[in-house]
Amino acid sequence: MALLTTLLALANLTAGPLQAGDTPRPSAPAAYDIAPRLAALAPTVSKFGEFDCLDFQFAGRAAKVVKPAVAVAGQPWAWRTEFWGHEPQTDLSLLAAGFHVVWIDVFGLMGGPSAMAIYDQFYDLLQGAGLAQKAALIGMSRGGLYAYNWAVHRPAAVSCIYADNPVLNLRSWPGAVGDSTSPGSAADWALVLEHYGLTQAEAEAYAGNPIDNLAPLAAAGIALLHVVGDADSVVPVAENSNLVEARYPALGGRIEVIHKPGLDHHPHSLPDPSPIVRFILAETPGYLD
Repeated sequence: MALLTTLLALANLTAGPLQAGDTPRPSAPAAYDIAPRLAALAPTVSKFGEFDCLDFQFAGRAAKVVKPAVAVAGQPWAWRTEFWGHEPQTDLSLLAAGFHVVWIDVFGLMGGPSAMAIYDQFYDLLQGAGLAQKAALIGMSRGGLYAYNWAVHRPAAVSCIYADNPVLNLRSWPGAVGDSTSPGSAADWALVLEHYGLTQAEAEAYAGNPIDNLAPLAAAGIALLHVVGDADSVVPVAENSNLVEARYPALGGRIEVIHKPGLDHHPHSLPDPSPIVRFILAETPGYLD
């Protein structure tokens, strides 16, 4: 009854696609539980809010899979690409709605090819464990690089992207190249050169940034939601999110942007995540059927 109350409350919270009085989706057949399907990895169990979190090592990396109290049919899931546990209100709301939420530690790989190779393995693991074909990607700050690059790499595996003050242009951050107003990060720029296999000159001219590589996402029908502080001094919106906001519709893509006037790179997310949750639920195949 507690879970039903939570789901009905979420339905009211996200009114729009969901209407008050609608019933939540039924639980998955045979009370789906991902834990036995990952038992060979010997996970330990911790708590993420009120939810059980399976912690394990995979491909030499720390990984987490958080289980909803009751999984809904189809096993929808969200993939937090970076900064696990930071501003978790969206993650927790999705768990209450019956989603799984996952993460694997690829920090420092800057969304480059080696990160995508690890993501391939992790995705295949989760497919074998029965999660839905398509994930909702959550890309916070530099996590935007991972979310967008993965969506280009595996568009059939992505339902939508929620990006929060996202890094979408390496020339802006960490590069601070040319007339960029970003302070940049020399240490992270060195990681970009290493993990993308670029020289300084090649990186400054790099045309494979998310801002440059939107056509595959539009062709795949991947909807985008950005939440941005318009006064972001670290990842300037004029050099990152605003370029996607202008370019994506011209390619036939759908994008919604929630602007936070006067706010900097922090705080991320929204105190009330209902617009974010509503977007993800609406873009999850079959969830609102």
